[in-house]
Amino acid sequence: MPRKPRRICLGLAVLVANTFALIPAAHAQGKWTNVAPFPDPREEVLGAAAAGKMYVFAGLIPLWHTAGLVYEYDPAANQWTKRKPMALPSHHVAFTTYNDKIYAFGGFVYPESGPAAWVPIDNAFEYDPSKDTWKALAPMPIKRGAAVAATFGDKIYVIGGVTTQPWAKDNFLNFTTPQRGLGTVQEYDPRTNTWRERAPMPTPRNHAAVGVVNGKIYVIGGRVGAAFISLASDVSLVEVYDPVTDTWGTPGARMPTTRSALAYGVYNNRIYIAGGEFQDPVQQTTFRSFEEYDPATNSWTILPPMVLARHGVASAVIGNRFYAVGGDVQSSGTGVEVSTAVVSAFEFSR
Repeated sequence: MPRKPRRICLGLAVLVANTFALIPAAHAQGKWTNVAPFPDPREEVLGAAAAGKMYVFAGLIPLWHTAGLVYEYDPAANQWTKRKPMALPSHHVAFTTYNDKIYAFGGFVYPESGPAAWVPIDNAFEYDPSKDTWKALAPMPIKRGAAVAATFGDKIYVIGGVTTQPWAKDNFLNFTTPQRGLGTVQEYDPRTNTWRERAPMPTPRNHAAVGVVNGKIYVIGGRVGAAFISLASDVSLVEVYDPVTDTWGTPGARMPTTRSALAYGVYNNRIYIAGGEFQDPVQQTTFRSFEEYDPATNSWTILPPMVLARHGVASAVIGNRFYAVGGDVQSSGTGVEVSTAVVSAFEFSR
């Protein structure tokens, strides 16, 4: 069973059964402000930064249809601009940036026929923000969605996700079909447009967060067992991958608030996690939580929370600001989508 989220007093340094470490919130400096609202409020949006601007992709239309959104945010002008839609409208895509181009891997599409569902795909694309163009790349070796992608050096690593069971008769996921969480790690080389298999993540999971600090890739939180939170269990794990040695090392201190469908980013060699959702038999919860992980000290700091709790939030770090865009203020499964146009920026003052 997942641990229930805990209320933790700010300013209190604790160590709970070696599960996670906290340092005083007084060490955290910064504040939240709202900036220009997102023009097309959606849940399950995804973000990436390139050349000093933020790009927001994807989004869901009710009943799991794909919106295929692409918007550019210019922090200097505090202005949103609509760009060409995704080459393949899809959701729960893994995005990362390399050389000011944005790479998109996998995700889910709506089925061509049959019931509403999530169909895993293996498609990969390069988006060039300077030209507003999409280019198809060599597909991933496996179809999956809700993975994470991270760039280290001249390589990209696509980690985790969820797909259909090998023996399943259907090619899609819904609340009744068998599904398989993945620890799969595949390395993509943008220079040669080729893939190779790497050491799998110890805990197969999806809907996680990821960050790269000092040559290590940290995979944080997420859910195990299924793509849908009502069928899955959330985790607070921090697992650490070394792409140079292709090994997974000692896990990091657990995230203070167990959750999935997270917003995340890296600033000043620390990883920041915002929002997310959690469910168990007695609750359906979205979070305002904003937490900092410092790999150097293997410790967490609880920062001032977002004003609005939400999951499925697009995020990126530009300059000294962490941006959280849109999302749904309710955890999945309520039957009512309440997407928000709110765009919050946490401005670091250190």
